[in-house]
Amino acid sequence: MSLAYYIALAGVLFSIGAVTVVVRKSTIISLMGVELMLNSSALVFITFARVLGDYSGQVMAFFIMIVAAAEVVVGLSIVVAIFKARATTDLDQAVSLRK
Repeated sequence: MSLAYYIALAGVLFSIGAVTVVVRKSTIISLMGVELMLNSSALVFITFARVLGDYSGQVMAFFIMIVAAAEVVVGLSIVVAIFKARATTDLDQAVSLRK
């Protein structure tokens, strides 16, 4: 496959993730949208690394996976704290953790 197909796929994935973050009200679904955006950027790095024959894009994709894992840990811990305090994961109702 050519470079354009991978870039187009990454653009579609990033767009779906961005729309998910903006439109959805559930915190968990919004976190999944952020994960889609991170994975699409990793796809771009890996694509250019393969085309250019360089490993730096693969190293960047590895760091993106590390950031995504840290984002999941922090994000889900915040979701659990909000759920304990408010009994909901709706972003509109969980403006702050104050009672």
